[in-house]
Amino acid sequence: MIRLKPEPLTAEAFAPYGEVIEVANAAQIREINYGNTRRFHDLAGLDLLQAEGRAVLSIFRSTPLARPVPIRVMEVHPLSSQAFMPLSGRPYLVVVAGQGDFAISKLRAFVAGPHQGVNYRRGCWHHYSLALEETSDFLVIDRDGPGDNCLEVFLDEEIVVDY
Repeated sequence: MIRLKPEPLTAEAFAPYGEVIEVANAAQIREINYGNTRRFHDLAGLDLLQAEGRAVLSIFRSTPLARPVPIRVMEVHPLSSQAFMPLSGRPYLVVVAGQGDFAISKLRAFVAGPHQGVNYRRGCWHHYSLALEETSDFLVIDRDGPGDNCLEVFLDEEIVVDY
């Protein structure tokens, strides 16, 4: 059995896999709406238009798995990035394995805070959204269009995240 110990999600630690979406990472902060609103601008590099793709906005509702959290499948989107922003005010797990050929040895786990989103780079292996405490909603920005943009690999080894 392989046991992953999750680490806190930081922009630096997550950089090989994509971007952490949080106000601290804004490229610019703009005062708009007559000074009544702060716009935290350009938080992630969305990559959605390959092969006639288009951006879609969805809400995913994720149910927590039993602990320790089993990792049985990983997915990759070869045609686009995929961004998740939590809406339920709860922490969640992020499990990644980087770009290129999938390898169990590359698995890494992070605990994302309730106000941190992630934008997985195109071609970055990741687990689907992993709610922790209760069923949780995530705002998701990803690609819709022609082509196979979700490939999965099922894992033969028993892998769990101790959280």
